[in-house]
Amino acid sequence: MFYPSDPVELTRMIAEMYSQAEKRPLSGPPLAIIAPHAGYPYSGMTAARAYKLIEGEEFDTVVVVSPSHTVFFKGCSVYDGDAYQTPLGEIEVDRKLAERIADLHPAVHFSSQGHAVGAQRGEHSLEVQLPFLQIMLGTFKVVPIVMGEQDEDTAVALGEVLASALHGTNTLMVASTDLSHFHDLPTANRLDDEVRRALESYDPGELLSRLDTGSGEACGGGPVASVLMASKRLGGSDVKVVDYTTSADATGDTSEVVGYLSAVVVGGEKAKKRIKDIGFRQAQPKKEFALSDEQKETLHQIARESIAAGLANRKYEPPAVETLQSERGAFVTLELDGQLRGCIGQLRGRGPLTETIAQMAHAAAFDDPRFTPLTIPEFERLKIEISVLSPLKRVHDINEIEVGRDGLMIKLEMHTGLLLPQVATDHGWDRITFLEQTCLKAGLPKNSYKDKLAEIYRFEALIF
Repeated sequence: MFYPSDPVELTRMIAEMYSQAEKRPLSGPPLAIIAPHAGYPYSGMTAARAYKLIEGEEFDTVVVVSPSHTVFFKGCSVYDGDAYQTPLGEIEVDRKLAERIADLHPAVHFSSQGHAVGAQRGEHSLEVQLPFLQIMLGTFKVVPIVMGEQDEDTAVALGEVLASALHGTNTLMVASTDLSHFHDLPTANRLDDEVRRALESYDPGELLSRLDTGSGEACGGGPVASVLMASKRLGGSDVKVVDYTTSADATGDTSEVVGYLSAVVVGGEKAKKRIKDIGFRQAQPKKEFALSDEQKETLHQIARESIAAGLANRKYEPPAVETLQSERGAFVTLELDGQLRGCIGQLRGRGPLTETIAQMAHAAAFDDPRFTPLTIPEFERLKIEISVLSPLKRVHDINEIEVGRDGLMIKLEMHTGLLLPQVATDHGWDRITFLEQTCLKAGLPKNSYKDKLAEIYRFEALIF
């Protein structure tokens, strides 16, 4: 539907576009490409002008990030298969890098969601980029990522993950996006110029803000913002917009057009400001997550009923509560006579909060490997504490950590350790002790948080 299925015809088409594109000198090495994803007769030439600028470069892996057009899902899906196939042949997935990317943050998961495995049509916004890369680069591996949700939190999470995972690798990033859709030409030009100016200022926060307010449009705004964030952390110095066109250039119809833009992110000698310094200046403040006393009591009742059902060897289905349908990570902690009796949780919700609490309560009572399964006599004396979590936020400066407010997670190599906010408070730890104890929880030396490869995340919790 988007390019020829015949390999000879496809090769000829791309080669012709490359022959018409100018190889302009860049001020530094290319770190990322932003390219459109319409059918090649519409946006192919615009894409080719950007891909032409990586001619002569060699990359071990290309990470392609695209929006999802076929299915909605939370977070980002890193393809869990072995290869992507085009008429020009298979491209091997860089499994090692893909697994590392998918292991760094709960919002970025390893799956085939959005990749339409087994379906007649896959994600075109990702697949249209691949033949350009095959012709230009020859041999390389790929990490295909589909972004199911393009909210600010997901974009920031993916940007952070890519910056961490790609550090020290020879990797090119590609962000797939078209611009405004189905406006008359003057309106499209105005909307697209807002996006262009945000890109040229190399400000992903400004880009997300303009998309959020509707002053600009881009169907792959999330992938673009994530790639910009990552490239900044990886040493990017500026963004060079290579080309801008609309569908009217191909069809002559100016009444309902789609905008196309391509750009290259160029690396400099030093990384620019970190993500925390970018600033989402016009973004609307988020509402704090809160629960009423009635909602807290409902969740406590669900936890207790789930444990009771487990003691009776009954299956438990929590009630559907309309106001408790949000997906949140949560931990359930059990105490007996002032002593810990079980604690199990998950960082990322994978269903309504009521279901998460029911599952974690049962697991804390019967599946915590540190304890024997809970007994009926213990049940009546049981104290249940619930912690509902905010999304993880990467820590770049340990002074950001506030004891009493934040929980911590530290990842280094194959080790992961997590401590809830109340643990530091209960033990009277200061910030450094909290970091050290989280390292020890991960099975690491206590000073491992100082390791340049260590990843520190903080989160907040509603505890009741």
